[in-house]
Amino acid sequence: MNKPPPDDDQHNRIVAVTLDEESIGRSGPDIEHERAIAIYDLIEQNLFAPEGAVQGPFTLHIAITGNRLMFDIRHEDGTPVVAHLLSLTPFRRIVKDYFMICDSYYQAIRTATPDKIEAIDMGRRGIHDEGSRTLQDRLKGKVRVDFETARRLFTLICVLHWKGQDA
Repeated sequence: MNKPPPDDDQHNRIVAVTLDEESIGRSGPDIEHERAIAIYDLIEQNLFAPEGAVQGPFTLHIAITGNRLMFDIRHEDGTPVVAHLLSLTPFRRIVKDYFMICDSYYQAIRTATPDKIEAIDMGRRGIHDEGSRTLQDRLKGKVRVDFETARRLFTLICVLHWKGQDA
């Protein structure tokens, strides 16, 4: 069971996420569905507090510019708060490993024993946790997020990378 955020954090949250279609593009229906789920899960519960910003709630517009992920953070009324560029390089290996183990997991659920499936799933969760910690480290001093929010954001980053997997 998740604890509610402390009173001073209940407004420090994301209430809307948009993706820049020019830099991220649209994908097939399956990937669009996964993106919608990732965004829904993120909005449903999160802690998101840009350093030095007045209390939220916030909206988040995500774009890719070059080899960087851009977080354009605004207040709910559209007033700009800050934009942060994060290099995608630290995530490339983790995302690649995550996709590989997810493929193994989906293959295993068809034929493998429950013990094998559980072992692969534990590995999958471990890689996801590594990506989440990496994201928290990259956001340190820029945006305060709890671990569960970092997990949800990492899921969204993975789904954005999935764009190239569909073609």
